[in-house]
Amino acid sequence: MVPDSHKDKRILLAHGSGGRMTQELIEDVFGRAFANPFLDRMDDAASLELDGRIAFTVDSHVVSPIFFPGGDIGRLSLTGTVNDLAMMGARPLFISAGFIIEEGLPFRDLQTIVDSMQQAAAEAGVEVVAGDTKVVERGAADGIFITTSGIGSIPAGVQTSASGARPGDAVIVSGTIGDHGAAILSCRGGMDFSVELTSDCAPLGGLVADMLAASSEIHALRDPTRGGVAATLNEIAAASCVDIEIGEELIPFQSDVRAACELLGLDPLMLANEGKLVAFVAEADSARILAAMRNNPLGADACIIGSVAASGSGRCRVFARTALGSRRILSMPSGEQLPRIC
Repeated sequence: MVPDSHKDKRILLAHGSGGRMTQELIEDVFGRAFANPFLDRMDDAASLELDGRIAFTVDSHVVSPIFFPGGDIGRLSLTGTVNDLAMMGARPLFISAGFIIEEGLPFRDLQTIVDSMQQAAAEAGVEVVAGDTKVVERGAADGIFITTSGIGSIPAGVQTSASGARPGDAVIVSGTIGDHGAAILSCRGGMDFSVELTSDCAPLGGLVADMLAASSEIHALRDPTRGGVAATLNEIAAASCVDIEIGEELIPFQSDVRAACELLGLDPLMLANEGKLVAFVAEADSARILAAMRNNPLGADACIIGSVAASGSGRCRVFARTALGSRRILSMPSGEQLPRIC
C-alpha cells in the first residue's frame, strides 16, 4: 500500500547519492516491505546458514511496460529467480535485489513494485535479505530495472539438469503456453485486443516440491521463458543429446492466446511463459507425477505433450507431430519475436 506521504513524490538523483535521502528511501520503501531479521541488521552482506548442496542464480529484468496484466516488474523479478532455483529441484530460500531507478519515477510506482515483489516472496516462502539501489539520470533507463539473485537448498537425492533427459522419458508441461508473452503483447502501444490477456507470472517452487514428493524420477526441469517452449525443448535436446517429439494437438493454449498469435502471425510455442515449467520424467512415473501436478493450482492443466528418443542421427532435434500425422522439425527460435519480455 502506498503511504499518503509518497503519493506525489518522485525519485530524484539525490535518492541515489548515498546520503540522507538514500537512507530514507531504503528505510521507507525497501525496509518497510522486506523487513526480516537478515535485512534489518543493515550489514554489508547477509549472514546465512546453509547445509548440503545449494543452487545459486542471478537474473536481470528489463520488461516493458513495467506494469502489465497479471503482474509487474517486481513480481516478475522475484518469481523469475525463484523459478530458476526450482528448476534445479532446489527449495528457494534467500533473494537479493538490485534496483536501477530512473530519476522521475513516481514514488507510488516504486512502492507498488516493491510491495508486489514482497507479496510474491511470501507466496514463494523466500526472504529478500540483501539489496542495492542506484538512481540514474532521466533517459538513462526506462523507469526501473531490477537484478535479482537467489540461493536455494537442493534436497538429498534430487538431481535435475538440462543434460538429464533420457530416451523413454515423458515430456510434461504444467499448463497453458504463451500467456505471459501474449499479455505483454496486448499492452504494448498500438495493440487493440477485445479481451484482456493475463500473464501467468507465478513462483513454481511449491509445484516442483509436490512433483519431487511424488517421484524422484524427474530428470530435467526448465521454465520456458524467453524463446518459449520451442527454445526450451531445443536446449534440452542439445544438452541431453536426445531427440524429442511433441504432439501439436496435445499442447494446451488459451483460446485468446491462440487467436492473438494467429492475428499477429506469431508462433505461440515461441512466446515467453513466467509461471509454467517443462518436465522430463521417467515414463513409468509420469501418471503419478502428473496427478501430483494437477493437485496444485499452478499445475491444474498439466499434461503430457511428447516423449524423448535416442538421437539416431546425433543431431539432437525436436520434432512436432501435426494433427494430420505429419512431422516437422521444430527449430530453435532465431531473432527476437518480442524484445524486453522479462
